[in-house]
Parts: sequence; structure tokens; C-alpha cells
Amino acid sequence: QVQLVESGGGLVQAGGSLRLSCAASGRTFSNYCMGWFRQAPGKEREFVAAISWRGTNTDYADSVKGRVTISRDNAKNTVYLQMNSVHPDDTAVYYCAATTGWGRPWHTSQNNYGYWGQGTQVTVSS
Repeated sequence: QVQLVESGGGLVQAGGSLRLSCAASGRTFSNYCMGWFRQAPGKEREFVAAISWRGTNTDYADSVKGRVTISRDNAKNTVYLQMNSVHPDDTAVYYCAATTGWGRPWHTSQNNYGYWGQGTQVTVSS
């Protein structure tokens, strides 16, 4: 089992920045690729970003590319999502998740993630 706990969400003005964190416990963190997904009200959960086991590879949804950076610290069992130049369309509940594989389309599909956090709300005001 892997337990994931997100933090860092909140209210931010458009154009601002926010860093989300996801702390993992349980099994060996470096055995998992990590992803961030988000779900806006009335919409399906969508892929945001993913990072491979040691952080060598990263991948982003087109909607956030250039504004968002995913990173991880395996010594701290934590994955981060740095969000810059946020806009109201980024408003959503953000979830981190763990998967054992890497490579598109595998890591962009929520169905391939076996462990999920409870989510953290990000609200961007205009």
C-alpha cells in the first residue's frame, strides 16, 4: 500500500503561483512513477503532469505545458507541482497518484494509477 497526502492548495489570484506537495508513505517511493491529475466542477478528471521513478523524465498536458513543473524528492518521499501564471481555468481539485509504469499513453491515464491521494482544492480568482 502507498498512502498519498496532498497539500498546498488554496485561493490564488490569476497570474500568481502555487506549489502543491504530495507526501507518500508505505512502500518504496522510488518504485513508482507519480502523476498529478485534476478535476474541475462538472468535468472529468484529467491528466496534468507525470514524472518517472527518479525524475529523469517528465510529461505535461498541453493545457499546462510551460506553466507547470513537476518534480520529486525521493529522499523526502515527496512529489511537487509548481504552478505559475495560473488562470481561472486551473481551478480544480488536484490529486496526486502513483503508478508502476512509464510511457505515453500509460502514465496519462488515470486507470493505470493504483494509489490516489484525497485531493487538494486550488481556486484561481480572476
